[in-house]
Amino acid sequence: MQALDCQTEVNPLFEKRPKNFGIGQDIQPKRDLTRFVKWPRYIRLQRQRSILYKRLKVPPAINQFTQALDRQTATQLFKLAHKYRPETKQEKKQRLLARAEQKAAGKGDTPTKRPPVLRAGVNTVTSLVESKKAQLVIIAHDVDPIELVVFLPALCRKMGVPYCIVKGKARLGRLVHRKTCTSVAFTQTNP
Repeated sequence: MQALDCQTEVNPLFEKRPKNFGIGQDIQPKRDLTRFVKWPRYIRLQRQRSILYKRLKVPPAINQFTQALDRQTATQLFKLAHKYRPETKQEKKQRLLARAEQKAAGKGDTPTKRPPVLRAGVNTVTSLVESKKAQLVIIAHDVDPIELVVFLPALCRKMGVPYCIVKGKARLGRLVHRKTCTSVAFTQTNP
């Protein structure tokens, strides 16, 4: 048997044009320069923070904020909380307008009964827990600086108020018509 010639045919249409990357020759290829990028400050901070969390012993009071509610429970909780959202400025305006029209018609001025709504903000929630008026406290896990809410779980436990930690201060903020919110509390619930 004769060995077959395995010569590749050269297509005349495709001409080799090798690049020369020597000094002063072709433009250099794009290199990965991520190590030499001046990263924005917030990115540097979050990277340093994650390294510190890995290398140092995190105290239990801070570490408990990593154990948030699971997704299904959180969804159910937010569905419930959505029913207790405080009124917006437009809703308040309409309510007061209707009340003023009623007064102008001479039907007497009856103050509207305040419906049970969520109370927001760490100071408000703290005073509610201290006076045992809070029925359930929801705390965000990503509050920065964490010192703002780090005492709340211990306070809730001491006062016998149920609390939970959820992912996302922005998600809590949406409930109370703000950008972000550290904690919210239920004070009354509909029967």
